[in-house]
Amino acid sequence: MPAPAKSVLPVVLLGCGGVGRYLLRHIVSCRPLHANQGVAIRVVGVADSSSLLVADDVHSSGLDDALLTHLCAAKSAGSPLSSLLGQGHCQLFQNPEARSKVIDAATTLGRTTGLVLVDCSATYDTVNLLKDAVDHGCCVVLANKKPLTGAYEDFQKLASNFRRIRFESTVGAGLPVIASVTRIIASGDPVSRVVGSLSGTLGYVMSELEDGKRFSEVVKTAKSLGYTEPDPRDDLGGMDVARKALILARLLGQQISMDNINVESLYPSELGHDAVSTEDFLESGLVQLDRSMEERAKAASSRGNVLRYVCEIGSAGCQVGLKEVPKDSALGRLRGSDNVVEIYSRCYESSPLVIQGAGAGNDTTAAGVLADVIDLQDLFQRTA
Repeated sequence: MPAPAKSVLPVVLLGCGGVGRYLLRHIVSCRPLHANQGVAIRVVGVADSSSLLVADDVHSSGLDDALLTHLCAAKSAGSPLSSLLGQGHCQLFQNPEARSKVIDAATTLGRTTGLVLVDCSATYDTVNLLKDAVDHGCCVVLANKKPLTGAYEDFQKLASNFRRIRFESTVGAGLPVIASVTRIIASGDPVSRVVGSLSGTLGYVMSELEDGKRFSEVVKTAKSLGYTEPDPRDDLGGMDVARKALILARLLGQQISMDNINVESLYPSELGHDAVSTEDFLESGLVQLDRSMEERAKAASSRGNVLRYVCEIGSAGCQVGLKEVPKDSALGRLRGSDNVVEIYSRCYESSPLVIQGAGAGNDTTAAGVLADVIDLQDLFQRTA
């Protein structure tokens, strides 16, 4: 009896930081599961910020699982991709040649077997590469928010063909926020408003503040738990939430840019990156914010509300910042580092569609990326 046909998905990964490494580990560990589903993911190339490691023959083979496992270990230890050249049948290309080699693979595979270009980096620099890949018939999966939050024309190019482009993990990590919004829109049910707490860091900070803890101590604890960026101002400034809000707003048809979003920072400009070092901000800057945050939390509590850092997208535009919400609402009940999103439409006007769960973390985000890759399998040829 012949073996069942399977879809072979060649993949080039851009970015092998935390999310990228977890993705490679998931691909390796899920081989038996995917085989039962008739899917085979063939990783033909992995790129970091300076170079590209690519299989000798992208047509017929990929980087084997032993090499991928070595790659994850090496990058976790801070070693360059060049340290892996003796581990398998592969070639190494340095920038700027690496970019042309990715395009070569896109040209070769995009119009024949197909190729999935997966962006798990954290830079705007990949946007032209992604657009070129789309032009060559490739599929694109994004965890990187930045290509979708630059020029609106780039967003249109990358997001207009939802058949070949996936970006679920740019908002809410592995939560089905993008899929839910697009399904509601596709059903002819216009989405009127989206409200969400989309930062695990700020969700944790606000729920701890609700318990009467001091803002400065909560932020330091969040940093010690690994919830914040090395400089917590990268979270407290709200720009990560703003990027997610911009993606959702554009998905709803708003032709806006980051300049059109009102973003409330939780620290003043005189405590910004250019004025105060990270160490000074943590030691003496944060405590200056305690009184005002305590007063706002108490004022909200006196009205039966709690503070949450949310994005709100509606007909009036897009706002990101602190908002009082009822304690018994989905947002008000939020605890810890979970994300929650409320979607309002004609069918969900009085009782919104609520999506809640872990919305951050390399493991969770990588799982969402892998689900997006698998979701593309029907576009790829099946082989015996």
